Amino acid sequence: MSTALAVRPVTTAAEFRAFFEFPWVLYRDDPHWVPPLLSMRRDTLDKQKNPAWEYMEGEYFVAWRGAQPVGTITAHINHRHNDFHQERIGWFGFFEVYDDQEAATALLNTAAEWVRSRGYSEIRGPQSFTTHEECGLLIHDFRRPLLLMPYNFPYYARLIEGAGFVKAMDAHSVYYDREIGAANQALERMEKVVRRAVERSHIHIRPIDLKRKTAEFRIFKEIYNAAWEKNWSFVPMTDRELDALVASLGMFFDPRMAFFAEVEGQVAGFALALPDFNEVLHQAYARPGEPEVWTLLKAGWHWKARNIIRGVRLPLMGVLPEHRHKGVEIGLLYTMFRALEPLQYRYIDAGWILETNQLLTIVAKYGGHPYRTHRFYHRHLGLDLA
Repeated sequence: MSTALAVRPVTTAAEFRAFFEFPWVLYRDDPHWVPPLLSMRRDTLDKQKNPAWEYMEGEYFVAWRGAQPVGTITAHINHRHNDFHQERIGWFGFFEVYDDQEAATALLNTAAEWVRSRGYSEIRGPQSFTTHEECGLLIHDFRRPLLLMPYNFPYYARLIEGAGFVKAMDAHSVYYDREIGAANQALERMEKVVRRAVERSHIHIRPIDLKRKTAEFRIFKEIYNAAWEKNWSFVPMTDRELDALVASLGMFFDPRMAFFAEVEGQVAGFALALPDFNEVLHQAYARPGEPEVWTLLKAGWHWKARNIIRGVRLPLMGVLPEHRHKGVEIGLLYTMFRALEPLQYRYIDAGWILETNQLLTIVAKYGGHPYRTHRFYHRHLGLDLA
């Protein structure tokens, strides 16, 4: 590269626009990338609207060669994470870059120096901005991403590792195809296990009560926070984050795919699946300069008129610690799969599941196929960043 490289913080409206629109430039010839709705991306990046900024501080950066943006990154400190896990770390996110090691290293070093200058000893990522949002780097299976999952080019891992980062944790997605006979046989095995668990532990699986939707989502938040409390890098969801999640998922939510598990009358776990709306967004293809109402009209036609959605993602599932190993997990999975049988959906993605989570073994045992991996990286900041 002959043009000098410079990484600068975003300070003007023009620089923010370059940051905001860069993915459309970078992925314009990629057939797998799914552009987000412009309003959703704005809300995520807006420090006044995104509730995570109530407990974060951070900066946005763009790498430039002359007047041409060649990459983006964020650096941020999640104070709730550090308080909850008793750590002193920072994060990078929204890492997008051409296949350019100089630019990638400069961006990652800038984020690392920003974190270190505030007295923190480690940087991890990518995370944009919390575990409740898109996080992790795709390192295996570079097909179209599912709803709420990140996508990137295969060369990103090489660039990040070339900048001195190493693996911190992997998270896997598991795929169920209803057309495969093995999956149907697994359901039969599941049914026997569930029947015994119901009798032994008095498990009852019920659908969400739409007449009490607000109260039900409050229960969901309580279980979610308690069930995931010990998970690597998890931070409990705040009330504002729950409200934002409910609002953002409102257009995708299908009550036929939301269940609570009860043990002797007490709520013990939940499972919430969502239609893979990325199948629609991929066709509608939101882009800067296009009125969002037009994007939504296209999305509505593909969704309602063409009925193109064939996949389901199961992103949210949790069982309270005191009710694990009783068959609650299997009961929720079995109920979910059976509920989908009369619907048009043909495949289910269960992810992410941390590589240390026993649920990965359970779902693989009952017909699931681990097929996609996202990786978190980290780097200690005691070394020279030059």
